[in-house]
Amino acid sequence: MFKDQPKGLIPAAMSNMGERFGYYIMNAVLVLFLCSKFGLSDETSGIIYSCFYAGIYILSLVGGYIADKTQNYKGTIIRGLIIMSLGYAILAVPILSTSDNIGWLLPLTCFSLFLIAFGNGLFKGNLQAIVGQLYDNPRYADKRDSGFQIFYVFINIGGLIAPFVAPMLRSWWLGVHNLTYNATLPALAHEYLSLGDNMNMENANNLYALITQVGGDASADISAFCTEYLDVFNTGIHYSFIASIVAMLISLTIFIIYKNGLPNPPKKAAVESVNYTPEEKIAMAKEIKQRMYALFAVLGIAIFFWFSFHQNGTSLSLFARDFVRTDAIAPEIWQAVNPFFVIVLTPVVMWIFGSLAAKGKEISTPRKIGIGMGIAGLTYLFLMVYSYAKGYPSAEVFKTMETSAAEALKSGWWIMFVIYFFLTVAELFISPLGLSFVSKVAPKHMQGLCQGLWLGATAVGNLLLWVGPLMYNKWPIWEAWGVFLLVCLISMCVMFGMVKWLERVTSEPQTPAAPEALETSEEDVI
Repeated sequence: MFKDQPKGLIPAAMSNMGERFGYYIMNAVLVLFLCSKFGLSDETSGIIYSCFYAGIYILSLVGGYIADKTQNYKGTIIRGLIIMSLGYAILAVPILSTSDNIGWLLPLTCFSLFLIAFGNGLFKGNLQAIVGQLYDNPRYADKRDSGFQIFYVFINIGGLIAPFVAPMLRSWWLGVHNLTYNATLPALAHEYLSLGDNMNMENANNLYALITQVGGDASADISAFCTEYLDVFNTGIHYSFIASIVAMLISLTIFIIYKNGLPNPPKKAAVESVNYTPEEKIAMAKEIKQRMYALFAVLGIAIFFWFSFHQNGTSLSLFARDFVRTDAIAPEIWQAVNPFFVIVLTPVVMWIFGSLAAKGKEISTPRKIGIGMGIAGLTYLFLMVYSYAKGYPSAEVFKTMETSAAEALKSGWWIMFVIYFFLTVAELFISPLGLSFVSKVAPKHMQGLCQGLWLGATAVGNLLLWVGPLMYNKWPIWEAWGVFLLVCLISMCVMFGMVKWLERVTSEPQTPAAPEALETSEEDVI
């Protein structure tokens, strides 16, 4: 697995591992945290989540541009880690949200999310560009796909641990106050604090039952209990962001120690001394255009994959909260299943790809991406059939059902393992190989920007994430899963339709470009 890989791969992967730890804490808790802390609806929390995750990837374009312009990839990465740490530091301060302070507390929370997104934009794409530069050496060129898969395993180690942190700290802090966890209680507590005695009678009865269940006294002051429970419940989550700060500092330390062993981008001065004929310049400009067209074609497919995959932080998290029994396992913890499968399944997938290559049946990167879209479709096919067979209504209707009836309909934990197994296999066919494809097809002088474009495509997919919670709450949920199935199948068909062209473009060796040719090609692409 590690044989013949460049030495800089592991330090780069370890630098990213700490950042991913903070990312997966946020991915696990953000939507549910916004609902429990501020009493926001699923749809509103989903919009904030979508904007935040789109911002992470849109700002990677800014980060890539800055690094390409200054040729200071490493300094840009260091600044990104510092800015992310500041964002997590603001989130780590526990302040109870009330009707008096929500006007500034919610914007402050959103500002901290912006800092995390901006720091991530400076960090993520540029570190990936450096990893890609490791494989520009012809000695390692045939190890590019496997190298990015190893890189992907390491960054998911942080993701495996992170989802346990917030639930663990929250449960510990609740226990300190002689309370226990319940996923449904925060929404009912916010409703009571907002409506008081005007609260729907059925919801009020459910609230009184849950107060007793978590260790409270339903005959005492309900308003005071709801305020206390929300404060304690969310303070434990705030403490989890302290762990994110520590992880950022560990990543920063590792990167600073090993940065001199990582490659630097090629210097422009070394290229400017080379003279090319007009015919060579035209040929190079044409080659760059073809490569950029191929890149944008794959980016279009990536948009729809991330739109489907990142439902793990929105509609799939809400599904785990509402339709899966959470008495033993908190809904956030299911986010650990994805990185667990990444770590376990990556060696298996690499072995399969290696065995096929040894037999002369190597699968090209574009073809792997098409297969991945089909596997993602299987996830939603399973969910659609299962939800239809169970007779699940929309989430809004389900949450108004009597507690005992709703509990009888809820699914066991096994369903989340099935969902994340298929999603993870799809991810392994698309995400690390997509990074490899970008580093392979990108013109050498635009490595950071092109990695930013890959992340920008992810941003567009993330901007659509709010659609998931909207359908989930308004339609019978099997219909919502059917929409994602259709998106995956259409994307798969389009990808397979382009495979031969993409294989041809990526198989052609990249020629060095003259400065004049580069200027022409950039204008033509834009």
